[in-house]
Amino acid sequence: MIEIDGAEKSGSGALVRVAVALCSLLDRPMRMFRIREKREKKGLRPQHVLAVKACASLTSGRVEGAQAGSGEIVYYPGGDINTGVFEWDIGTAGSATMLAFTLIPAALFARSNSRFKIRGGLFQDNAPTAFHMQRVLLPLLGRMGAGVSLRMIRPGYVPKGNGELEVLVEPTQRPLDPFEKMRRGDIARIQGISMASHLVKQAVARRMAERSRELLVKKGFDPKIEIIEDSSAVQSGAALLLSAESTQGCLLGFDGVGKRGRSSESIAESVVEGLLADLETGAVVDRFAADQLIPFAGLARGRSRFFVPRRTDHIESSLWLIEKILGSRTEFKGNLICIDGIGFFRG
Repeated sequence: MIEIDGAEKSGSGALVRVAVALCSLLDRPMRMFRIREKREKKGLRPQHVLAVKACASLTSGRVEGAQAGSGEIVYYPGGDINTGVFEWDIGTAGSATMLAFTLIPAALFARSNSRFKIRGGLFQDNAPTAFHMQRVLLPLLGRMGAGVSLRMIRPGYVPKGNGELEVLVEPTQRPLDPFEKMRRGDIARIQGISMASHLVKQAVARRMAERSRELLVKKGFDPKIEIIEDSSAVQSGAALLLSAESTQGCLLGFDGVGKRGRSSESIAESVVEGLLADLETGAVVDRFAADQLIPFAGLARGRSRFFVPRRTDHIESSLWLIEKILGSRTEFKGNLICIDGIGFFRG
């Protein structure tokens, strides 16, 4: 049994999600203790509970201690990876994208296609948005040989959630390719998507797009930003994603969401500032995709190498977990991450 101290490194819920995902693939039981010990609300939150239980159902496994507030779980994967259509409802505005992220690794090594329908929050602070996953992370995983697509059915915001997304995963027929990008190149284009729900009169989507364009034009870019006026969400809300593609095929993104007291212009300014800050470092991936790629690089066959904008707790946590669980060898020198993947495959 793998023993993991959930208070190590970032001490976040990401440790839970990545650990159960990797242990599901290896069919290794795991005990995690002191879960989210450093957080104000310690222990598992509803979205973490569902992530663990969803992995258990996907592998016909079982889990002990999976309830909200629990500081310890024992997880026993079942070995086989089930396929078909699955539906999960987080029941809160908890991140639906993070649940999808937890399930994708196992589904990539299943025998046939899997389709996940997940309800919860799609756009909130401190979690990947549906736009970033759809337009940045999944295309990057596609270059490693992972066939994953995401469709947003309905946006979901804090506090009511009730957004819905659908993820289709096609199993890989061989180990994943390593992710190697050593040169960023020049920025060839910047694209964006500006969405607001039930805020047509306030022109929130248009104002976010216009302010983003104004700031980026001053830096010499000519962004193309799509505007979406949504009326399907259960509450008002807003989200903005900007992504940059380089001449060397690198893809970096930055996003932001609406919140009471945040103006459309301030959202745009924050997103533009974040994207430009990552681009100025010369990194080949953004600060968010940097840690999300690590578990897949640990599973890949061969050495992954890529420059990140900066060190983060989540990057350190992910590197620590793939060393501990997969036995991958990692190096983190300056802003360069090197990972020797284990060439995982379930033939």
